[in-house]
Amino acid sequence: MTWSDRLSTSLEESNRRAQAVVQGLTTGKLNWRPSAGEWSVGQCIEHLHNANETYAGAIAPVLKGPETPVDEIRLGGLGRWFIRHYIDVVPDTKRAKAPKKIKPHHDVDVSVLERFLESNRRVRALVQEASRYDVNRIRFQNPFVPILFFTVGTGLTVLTLHQNRHLVQAERIRNAPGFP
Repeated sequence: MTWSDRLSTSLEESNRRAQAVVQGLTTGKLNWRPSAGEWSVGQCIEHLHNANETYAGAIAPVLKGPETPVDEIRLGGLGRWFIRHYIDVVPDTKRAKAPKKIKPHHDVDVSVLERFLESNRRVRALVQEASRYDVNRIRFQNPFVPILFFTVGTGLTVLTLHQNRHLVQAERIRNAPGFP
């Protein structure tokens, strides 16, 4: 399986999981939080939508030049460190505040699922477009830390793994004691 097929499959699986976790929720249940300092299911989904839009907006403009596809994404040291410390779903992963650009609203309406699914459709199209280029060489400016530049391959990998992190969070919330 090519890297682009693998990422596209991961995005499709994220769609199925998001649909399952949101299915049947009223606006009240979508916005229910286990505690004041935690996000709701809806906020997790909105955060993923916002991340898709922000990352895709930073990646799309840099896809130009000679079409030289690569077989596999090679993560650099910074990308591997970032994923290990902030993206992977493991007990010792750091919890960080969401950057202001992708922080969800306090209350989310039920249209959040459709907005997320549409943004994932655009990201899948971006993955397919990027598959024509050397995603290990083309870099984009990190939209949250402008002094950092990631390769397009790293950015697309982070985006898909990030979805898993917050879908696990949304699933935990939906299964939390006291969920209405």
